[in-house]
Amino acid sequence: MKLKNVLIVVKDIEKSRQFYKDLFGLDLVLDNGGNMILTEGLVLQDEKIWKKFLEKDVIPQNNSCELYFEEPDIESFVKKLEYFYPSIQYVNKLMTHSWGQKAVRFYDFDGNLIEVGTPM
Repeated sequence: MKLKNVLIVVKDIEKSRQFYKDLFGLDLVLDNGGNMILTEGLVLQDEKIWKKFLEKDVIPQNNSCELYFEEPDIESFVKKLEYFYPSIQYVNKLMTHSWGQKAVRFYDFDGNLIEVGTPM
């Protein structure tokens, strides 16, 4: 068995597609109308469709998982983040962990937690 994709729920699928393109270079692989598969296996699901499937509310900023990316030039990434999305909500700004890894954590527009760290 193989993990194929990770799906996150979003309110505005086009705005989210652009966000993940701007910051992480993820391109559209397939658009199924309310469900977009991006490169690296990230799937964006329209919140209305997700709620209909589950018959439950979506809980943003639930802090139960995160998308993790690695970037060797993290200072440049943070500059890009601040340039494209100056009002982004941080969990923690760029910091250095006790083991030496630099990382930044923030939420996307829909409260999905994202961490970007330097390679270990």
